[in-house]
Amino acid sequence: MEAGFSEMKNELQSRDALWRGIQLECQQLHTELLKIRQHKDMQEIQIKHQSSCVQPTEHLESKNDEVLAFAESQESQREEQNKIRDHLYQEEQSHCSEQERMRTEISDLTEELHQKEITIATIMEKASLLERQLKMELEIKDKLLAKQQLLDFRYKAVKCENTHLKEMM
Repeated sequence: MEAGFSEMKNELQSRDALWRGIQLECQQLHTELLKIRQHKDMQEIQIKHQSSCVQPTEHLESKNDEVLAFAESQESQREEQNKIRDHLYQEEQSHCSEQERMRTEISDLTEELHQKEITIATIMEKASLLERQLKMELEIKDKLLAKQQLLDFRYKAVKCENTHLKEMM
């Protein structure tokens, strides 16, 4: 049973490590998203600054293409972040349900152990009572045996005396 508890503990620790890894990955993605936003803001500032200056149309089109590519990249990153968030939520739900299942199992095992302890205590109490009864019976039998031996001794003595008296007569 202790091995079962140890196994459950190891499984919980393993799931906890997985959970922490997912949280760390989420934090890293959040940090990366902040960097991307800062980069986007910087690009927007640059675009505003550059748009105030007269630039050739080709350069503006190139920048526009970059912004579109960045927007597409940001959208795919947002989708990836949503997938990770969904995966994280599913893992969290799985972890919670597994913990609840283990709590229930531990509770059931604890109740079963408690019942067995009660049964053992009852058996020990009955064994103690039987032992006392047996000792009392042995004492009574020892007394009866001693009495029987005394009576046998007296019988033999009387028989011997009777035989002796018969011989004398």
